Amino acid sequence: MDKLVIEGGKPLSGTIRIHGAKNAALPILAAAILADGAVELHNVPQLLDIEVMLDILRGLGCRASHDGYTVVIDSSGLRTSHIPEDLMRQMRSSIFLMGPLLAKYREVHIYQPGGCAIGERKIDLHLRGLQALGAKIEQKGNLMTCRADQLVGSAIHLDFPSVGATENIMMAAVLAEGKTVLSNAAREPEIVDLQNFLNRMGAKVSGAGSDTITIEGVNNLRGTQYEVIPDRIVAGTLMIAAAATRGAVTLTNAYSEHLVSLIHILRRAGVQIATSNGIINVTSFGRPRAVDRVVTSPYPAFPTDLQSQLMVLLTLSDGVSVVKETIFEGRFKHVDELSRMGADIRVDLSSAIVRGVNKLYGTTVEATDLRAGAALVIAGLAAEGPTVIERIHHIDRGYDGIENMFTRLGARIKRIAAVPKLDMANG
Repeated sequence: MDKLVIEGGKPLSGTIRIHGAKNAALPILAAAILADGAVELHNVPQLLDIEVMLDILRGLGCRASHDGYTVVIDSSGLRTSHIPEDLMRQMRSSIFLMGPLLAKYREVHIYQPGGCAIGERKIDLHLRGLQALGAKIEQKGNLMTCRADQLVGSAIHLDFPSVGATENIMMAAVLAEGKTVLSNAAREPEIVDLQNFLNRMGAKVSGAGSDTITIEGVNNLRGTQYEVIPDRIVAGTLMIAAAATRGAVTLTNAYSEHLVSLIHILRRAGVQIATSNGIINVTSFGRPRAVDRVVTSPYPAFPTDLQSQLMVLLTLSDGVSVVKETIFEGRFKHVDELSRMGADIRVDLSSAIVRGVNKLYGTTVEATDLRAGAALVIAGLAAEGPTVIERIHHIDRGYDGIENMFTRLGARIKRIAAVPKLDMANG
């Protein structure tokens, strides 16, 4: 496998544009099969997860191309609603295809999805939502079949504001008969982006961004063009990296309104942040202050997807910080790797107590999941000496060429390609 080699200790400096949001693009790619015509999407990043989703769509019979940051999908040739198990196991977001396939083709065959090992992520909220719309669900071993002669709008309440369940129900309900009212819905910006895309195709969805979403079913949807929003997690990662290396970075195509909780915490840590019209300036020349308590929670609170990156900054702060993880119980796997670099972190159930140290020191570490991998990159950039990060395929799931991204900001980082093993039997 490829690995990253980083020579740390250099402040980041410069300007960089934020690429499109993975977590917005994936459900939009799934929703594209609802259209009676081609869909052209712009600002779609070149990520491993995006390519897996496109491979799934091609396997179903769609025509799908990805040229630069433009994706074109034509589902007119779709011939099956059976999603291959090997592709589903690669990426949890393949679950997004349940709602669209059920809505348009009245059945879908899926397997338990895969993805990062960051804790238990059941799909029961997805299934209960689809059942409320009239779906019948059968399970034989690992294969699950969902069928519905006709989906019918309903009042649906989510026990937890799950992003994936909210999006799946939205996509199924747009072609259902009648009105669906979804309460305790997730409020993330990516859900607003999905609503806007669906409405561009002719759907009637309102309320995204609040806890109640209303969907009036329509008979069909048309092809369209659409541009995906910038990735707030990529933007947040770069902001934290700038602070951790005591640098000065300007982000363009960055929506500060999607990052209010992070900006608040960084300012508490003493980081200077200025925002205006899609631009975020981050400046940090001194040692950050500790932040007494950070709690991850559904949007608009602090996102779990930035918890591991922020923890790197807190390891370098002056004082003691406490980070409480309320979303995924397996999201502290980066702690052991950071400790190997000199961090002083103690985990107590769902909380991590972080005692700031003066320096981190480069060593060989392993990315255990996507966001943990991003955190290790930040740690390597801030550390003294060389850092080697292995298993970086996790990072490639969510960052479009992370080494190029940081190189543009002056970092000393390079990717070392894996050397193919020799087949000794054949010389």
